[in-house]
Amino acid sequence: MADIGIDLLKAATYLTQGDLVAIPTETVYGLAANAYDEAAVVKIFEAKNRPAFDPLIVHTHSMEEVASIAREVPEVAYQLAERFMPGPLTLILPKSEKVPLLVTSGHDSVGVRIPRHPLTLELLKQLPFPLAAPSANPFGYVSPTTAQHVQDQLGEKLPYIIDGGSCLVGIESTIIRLDGNEVEVLRLGGLALEELEEVVNVSKARIKTSSSNPAAPGMLSSHYSPRKKVLLGAIEANLKKVDASRVGVISLQQAFPGVPEDHQIQLSPAGDVSEAAKSLFAALRALDSLDLDVILAEPMPEQGLGRAINDRLQRASFQQKNGE
Repeated sequence: MADIGIDLLKAATYLTQGDLVAIPTETVYGLAANAYDEAAVVKIFEAKNRPAFDPLIVHTHSMEEVASIAREVPEVAYQLAERFMPGPLTLILPKSEKVPLLVTSGHDSVGVRIPRHPLTLELLKQLPFPLAAPSANPFGYVSPTTAQHVQDQLGEKLPYIIDGGSCLVGIESTIIRLDGNEVEVLRLGGLALEELEEVVNVSKARIKTSSSNPAAPGMLSSHYSPRKKVLLGAIEANLKKVDASRVGVISLQQAFPGVPEDHQIQLSPAGDVSEAAKSLFAALRALDSLDLDVILAEPMPEQGLGRAINDRLQRASFQQKNGE
């Protein structure tokens, strides 16, 4: 199993040797490799069983480094960075020749972000290369928000996990593609649309899904799924269709009579969608570990990070809706 600790020198040594290291960020834990080393990047796809058509996000520590990863960086990118980076925002930009096509799944653009976690930022400053790092979990499964989540799922496939505690945001970054001053959101995430709209115009055609060759990570229709069946909708109505003693429930703040108390998780008793986002993936993992028939989840308010939570829940339930 992987060692867990906060030894950045050890982590840097493994990465320089072409090995994988799990890194903490404010969003989720990432499975990192040298973004410029194609052989190291191959190990990410192998460890996650990730299809090669799903591109990776490249992590770095400054906009100066972003400018070396991307072929062009428009002025609006610097405006966004001044406000939101480091933070849960990924920019899709034209890639430089340094970035292997394996990282971008053949696209001429690359997703780049500056993570907001002190350990990972310090590690990136020590390295002479950026890190390609998707979420540190088997492909399609619930993303990890603690070092132990990574150990439980991928501990035998990498030598080291940096323990940065629980992720503060808890869902993946918001991914945007820039077209002049217009912004197209490719994936909802840890930066709310309302915050983006304070700086730039957000395209109305903002959310896309794809079954193949997506332009950015997290665009597949089925993703972020536990092994248990997930039903998304009004919980009271769905409870009438199942054995209440055999279900798990994920709600914002309401408890439901007839469902065992230890089968229910309220993401935020105060009704705070940001708190709910932080708790979402841990809740899915916790209920997935129980002997249940199905997990019932209710949609969150369509505001702030509630939109991103609903996006993840919709993708987690997609297989069941489509009979897969």
